[in-house]
Amino acid sequence: MLHDISNLIMDFLVWRHHTEGIRVPRVILLILPTGYGRCLVYRNSKCILKHYANQTSDRIMPPILDSETLAPPYRHQPLDTDGIAAPGEIVKDRQILVNKTMPVVSGGGSGPSIATPGQSNAEVEHKEVPVPYKGSVDSCIEKVMLTCNSEDSFLIKHLLRQTRRPEIGDKFSSRHGQKGVTGLIVEQEDMPFNDYGICPDMIMNPHGFPSRMTVGKLIELIAGKAGLMEGKFNYGTAFGGAKVEDISEELIKHGFNFQGKDFFYSGLNGEPLEAYIYSGPVYYQKLKHMVQDKMHARSRGPRAVLTRQPTEGKSREGGLRVGEMERDCLISYGASMLLIERLMVSSDAFDVDVCNLCGRLAYSGWCHGCKSSVSVSTIRIPYACKLLFQELQSMNVVPRLTLKNYCD
Repeated sequence: MLHDISNLIMDFLVWRHHTEGIRVPRVILLILPTGYGRCLVYRNSKCILKHYANQTSDRIMPPILDSETLAPPYRHQPLDTDGIAAPGEIVKDRQILVNKTMPVVSGGGSGPSIATPGQSNAEVEHKEVPVPYKGSVDSCIEKVMLTCNSEDSFLIKHLLRQTRRPEIGDKFSSRHGQKGVTGLIVEQEDMPFNDYGICPDMIMNPHGFPSRMTVGKLIELIAGKAGLMEGKFNYGTAFGGAKVEDISEELIKHGFNFQGKDFFYSGLNGEPLEAYIYSGPVYYQKLKHMVQDKMHARSRGPRAVLTRQPTEGKSREGGLRVGEMERDCLISYGASMLLIERLMVSSDAFDVDVCNLCGRLAYSGWCHGCKSSVSVSTIRIPYACKLLFQELQSMNVVPRLTLKNYCD
């Protein structure tokens, strides 16, 4: 899915120059005039209200109000009187979209508690299961939809909207597969300008061309530049349309360099740049890969039940993985204590007892193989390692550990 970042194709000027301080071919440099690269991001949130076979159902409760000020708490601020966040409200992190409750599961059965004859749904005990909004940036509620089906199940959907401006780390691409992330955003007065006083909207590193051989983008730029002067569209690919020689003649006719290059001045000190810069209009698109959606970090957090290692992924508040290649780099550097910290101490360190006689795992200082506690030592290993030993034992493969003194 691509977001068009311009109404006019010819609004984009690309300055292909080896910009100072940026050496990566896939890094681009932007300025932000009004509306440039701005987009709307839409997401939805769903909530289902079920009607159970035992005559109970989920409910929506109104917001809680303070007895003195009659103001709702922070989490209930977006809610309307019906317990559903209203359109036009601004929702912040961990605020509630739908104040839903469901019947409490009774101790005798697996389903919700059963309403006895003559007992209404309001008298059955309910527990709060609200639908929260999760996100570091606020969102605006665009629409709210309520619907139901033949089984009396209700569906509540919120359409959430965010307006985003380009920031460092956002991804852009031309129509030739020349993708890149924003590496720097500067003020317009610091950008280079040509003899006509025109500043480029985007600067791209020219080192992205030789290896990728996207000749069509070069032709699109010079053909679009000539098309501006002639007031017509050109066929901007390497497989047909007007020849580059003919396009160059049109540029010469309007007083431009036949190669599509311009004379630029530095926006920092006003001095002319050392080389002619190949510049002109190129159609660019903003991709959905934005740094705001990918940025993630954690200190402590949830762990997987089986391996006791941190979970994986931003949605599960996961840890940052040190993989095999990162491990190889640390080994080659000789950072052994850093390896122990990353792969065990900060992950799944676990104390186990080991019998020095038979080499198998002992439990609570007692070796069940030797029926003795005479020579049992406690060591710290990753929990996943202990789990591997136990799984091998379940397959009748017995791993044995040989321990030595740390100082020997």
